[in-house]
Amino acid sequence: MGKLINDSLQVLVFTASFILAIFLGPAVIPALAKIRFRQVVRDDGPASHLKKMGTPTIGGIIFLIPLTVVSLIYSLYDSRILPVLLATLGFGAVGFIDDYLKAAKRKKDGMSARQKMLGLLIVAAVFTAYVANRGDLGVDVMIPFIGVVSSRWFFMIFTVFVFLAVTNAVNLTDGLDGLAAGMSLIIMIFFTVVAMTRAEWSYLKVFCASLAGGCLGFLAFNMYPARVFMGDTGSLALGGAIGAAAVLMKMPFIILLVGALFVIEALSVMIQVLYFKKTGRRVFKMAPIHHHLELSGWKETKVVTVFWLITLVLCLTGFFLLMS
Repeated sequence: MGKLINDSLQVLVFTASFILAIFLGPAVIPALAKIRFRQVVRDDGPASHLKKMGTPTIGGIIFLIPLTVVSLIYSLYDSRILPVLLATLGFGAVGFIDDYLKAAKRKKDGMSARQKMLGLLIVAAVFTAYVANRGDLGVDVMIPFIGVVSSRWFFMIFTVFVFLAVTNAVNLTDGLDGLAAGMSLIIMIFFTVVAMTRAEWSYLKVFCASLAGGCLGFLAFNMYPARVFMGDTGSLALGGAIGAAAVLMKMPFIILLVGALFVIEALSVMIQVLYFKKTGRRVFKMAPIHHHLELSGWKETKVVTVFWLITLVLCLTGFFLLMS
C-alpha cells in the first residue's frame, strides 16, 4: 500500500453528508410516520423489543439521499462512482420492497427468503458483470497468503458470493439501536483512509467518506432510544456498499477482519438453525448473537458499545496490516 495522499476532499464530503442527514431527519421521520411506514417487531424476538413497535422505519434513506447527492455531483468529475452508487441503491431497493411489504402491507415476514435472495443475486450479478467487463477496473482478487488471482470467472463467482454474504450479514446485525449504523460508519471510515493511499481510488474515497458522514448523521436519530430504524432499505444498502468498496479495492477478504462481527452474527444464526434442526435444542438463548447477549443480562447500549469498540480495534488492525 502507498502513503496517505493528503487532501481535504474526503473531509468535505463527510461533513456535507453529515449535515444533510442531520437536516433530513426531522423532515423524513414524521413523513414516514404519517404514511405508516412503521416497524413491525417479530413476536419471536426479545420481549423488551416489543416497545419498539410502531417506530418509523425505512430511515436508511436519511443516509442514502446525501450519498446520492454527493455521488451525482462527483460523477461530473469521475463517472466511476456511479456504478458503486447504483449497486448500493440496487441492494437498498430490494430492502425497500421488503420493508414496504412489512410496513405498508402488514406482512410480518415481508419478502420470502427466496424472493429476497433472488433480488440480491440479480443486483450482485449485474454489478459484478459490469466490473468484470471494464478493463480499467480489472478482475484481480487479493487472497491472503496466496497472492493476487486474476481470473474473470473466479472474480465473478466469488464477488457475487461476497455481496450475498455481506448484505445478509449486515441485515442480520441490524437488530439493536445504532448497532449496524455505527459499525458501518467505522468500517466506511476505514475504507476511506485505505482509499487515500491510491490516487486511482479517489472516487472510492469520496463514496466511502460520504456514506460514513451520512451514517453519523443518521445515528443522531437511531441511537438508543431510536426515533427511526434504517430498515432493510438501509441495512442491505450498507452491506452492498461495504462489499463494493472491498471488491473494487481488490481486497474482499479484508471484510473477514474489519467486519468480523458481521460474520459472527451471521454464523450464530446458521449454527442456531442447523443445530436446532438436528437436535431440537439451541446453542444460543436467541440468535443473532446480540440477542443472546441481551438475554444473558447485557443492556442493549452495552452490546452496541462493545461491538463498536471491537469493530474499531479490528479496523485499526486491518489498516496497520495493510500499511506494513
